[in-house]
Amino acid sequence: MAINTLEYSKLMMQQLDQHAVQGLTSGWMEANAGQVIYNGGDEVKIPTMSTVGLADYDRDNGFVQGGVTLKFDTYKMTQDRGRTFQLDAMDVDETGFVATSANLIKVFQTEQVIPEIDAYRYSKIAAIAKAAGQAEAIALTADNALDKIREHIRAVQDVVGDNVPLILTMSTKTRALIENSSKIGKSINVADFRQGNMSFKVKSLDESPIRIAPSARLKTAYDVQDGKTNGQEAGGLKAAAEAKDINWIITPANVPIAINKTDKLRVFTPDVNQKADAWKIDFRKYHDLWIKKQKENQIFVCTKA
Repeated sequence: MAINTLEYSKLMMQQLDQHAVQGLTSGWMEANAGQVIYNGGDEVKIPTMSTVGLADYDRDNGFVQGGVTLKFDTYKMTQDRGRTFQLDAMDVDETGFVATSANLIKVFQTEQVIPEIDAYRYSKIAAIAKAAGQAEAIALTADNALDKIREHIRAVQDVVGDNVPLILTMSTKTRALIENSSKIGKSINVADFRQGNMSFKVKSLDESPIRIAPSARLKTAYDVQDGKTNGQEAGGLKAAAEAKDINWIITPANVPIAINKTDKLRVFTPDVNQKADAWKIDFRKYHDLWIKKQKENQIFVCTKA
């Protein structure tokens, strides 16, 4: 039976977006994308609501009229990335194409796409925090790690309150320094964590879940490889020369708004492919992250000195 490439592509696009959310260490940020209006392409609309404060009640005239402002700001997803792959017709017959291509895209997304999206998000949060004066560079040791992260947690809680859930993002190495502190006591516990349609256990510090990300994804700046310039053929992201390691990122759970969309997945049969006697798969991904201006003072990033 001939493969319906259009239906196959639609199904794969849905599975890829779900797979990305599950695999990203920053996948929890996409829960905040429910407020985002996306109709395809590289633009999204994010609502912002503001109100005025309380006024005195007048016994003769009653309530003072209040003002409510609701506006939708348009943001562009700056990360427009893609690749094309070919599977030779002699290597993959029509029967085996579905399984082989699904494995190809899954490996590509796991090994290349997910690490790039994570790294981009963390570096963008670091840049926003630095510009907002919400960052500090320190030489981290087992002696000062716990005191410093608690200092930064309290700084965020001083803005948002201590009943707002915070997420701590750090590498295994950073967590080890905190756990090795002589002051740790029983502060490290286990907490339930939900990401996408998955629920699992994570370590927590002072009731704040800890999300562990590979150190390679926790840099303050990356050079985007275009995949075609000499020396950049491998594509992906490369840590910039001026990049610093990120010790940790502290954000309220509802502040980072992240989105990734497989905007295009096209499959061409060997008979349609004009370049070669091969199955051709085109993959295009839009993604980005935003933090609303009025919430930039609710995050904190610690980097290495």
